Amino acid sequence: MSVTVDANVLVYASNSTDPVNAPARELVQRLAEGPEIVYLFWPTVMGYLRIVTHPAILPRPLTPLEAATNVANLLARTHVRSPGEEDGFWDLYRRTTGDLSRGNEVPDAHLVALMHQHGVRVLYSRDRGLRRFDRIEVRDPFA
Repeated sequence: MSVTVDANVLVYASNSTDPVNAPARELVQRLAEGPEIVYLFWPTVMGYLRIVTHPAILPRPLTPLEAATNVANLLARTHVRSPGEEDGFWDLYRRTTGDLSRGNEVPDAHLVALMHQHGVRVLYSRDRGLRRFDRIEVRDPFA
C-alpha cells in the first residue's frame, strides 16, 4: 500500500508552537522510516515551503534553507516518490472535480487527481474538505 500526506501535516510537524506538533512529527518520522511507499507530490511540497517560510503565517517561520533541507531529507529516502502530472492529467483532473472546483478547492483537487493518477488511495490530512472526493481515504492523524 502507498500513502501521501497533505501539506498541513508537514507544516504541523515543522511548527513547534502547534498543539499537534508532536504527533505530526511522529507520523512524518514513521513514514520517513518506511517501508511503506510514500508519495510526496509537488503541490504538497510547494504548499509546505510557502507556509513554513512565511512570517505572517507562523510565529517562528523556518528559513528557506531549513525548509528545503526538510524536503530534501524526505525525498532522499528510497521509498519516497515525487512524481508529477503525466499524460492525461488534465482529463483526470476534470473528472475528479466534475469541473466544479474553484478558489481554495483547486489545490485539493490537484492533489487528489495526482493521487488517482499514481494509484495512491490513503491521504493523511486534517482537512475535512478532502473527504468530498471519491476513491480516496482521508485519515486524520490527530483524531
